[in-house]
Amino acid sequence: MYDKNIKYFGDIEKDTSPALGRQLTIEYYECNANVLLNKDTVEKTLLKAAEDSGANIISSSFHAFEPQGISGVVIIAESHFTVHAWPEYNYAAVDIFTCGNNIDLNTAINSMKNSFQSDNTVISSDQNRGIFHGHSGQKNVGQINKNPDIHPISWKKEYEKKNPWGVLTSVDIYEADPELMQNAEKIKRFVYELCDLIDMKRFGECRIIHFGHDKKVEGFSMTQMIETSLISGHFANASSRIYIDIFSCKFYEPRQVAEFATSFFKGDNYKIHIAMRQ
Repeated sequence: MYDKNIKYFGDIEKDTSPALGRQLTIEYYECNANVLLNKDTVEKTLLKAAEDSGANIISSSFHAFEPQGISGVVIIAESHFTVHAWPEYNYAAVDIFTCGNNIDLNTAINSMKNSFQSDNTVISSDQNRGIFHGHSGQKNVGQINKNPDIHPISWKKEYEKKNPWGVLTSVDIYEADPELMQNAEKIKRFVYELCDLIDMKRFGECRIIHFGHDKKVEGFSMTQMIETSLISGHFANASSRIYIDIFSCKFYEPRQVAEFATSFFKGDNYKIHIAMRQ
């Protein structure tokens, strides 16, 4: 059924018993971040996929979060299409639920793949919902199917599990306010407020030096020693981009850093890269 360019994760146990519906979860990796940043574009993507698949569209509702991220639902007569987009990871999670046989799921999946410009699409689950075994009802009612391969969604839990030497967070901020990022005093204030926010004790003064020999990379560079390691950054004037790195052997919340930095410098959006350093 599925396109050969789409990965199918895991084996599904086939059951010939009647079911009320079918549910697919699709992981769209390596998407175009600009697509995922635009609420209207994401909504049009799901509406197009639903229409292309033959679904009967009833309504849609989408919401853009601050500083970024989009969630939305397209209600169809057969059930729904839902999405949550993480532009910072170039990733979108989609759920398709249908109680009818008239929807071409392959068409819907590929339609979104093309619209999101995803270079890596994975069908992570394909399951029947509301399975009835004869007249006895569904088996194991009230039991939870526990998956031993569930991954943590908390960076703190991941930190506690792996017990690394330190956490490295790299934040790339796009379309920052030039008046803020080209002002050394504002940068220093950002560093002080960030250290207070994530409870890091500064060691020595914040060093901010302006480099200007090459227009492409002209801008301030910043370093701030902290007792648990280092905060650094470069502020590129030509592109209005900011590149910040925080490395610490004491835990802090990476997303809190990214959202605070983006808000402080009035950035349009950000990317985040996190590594547990052993």
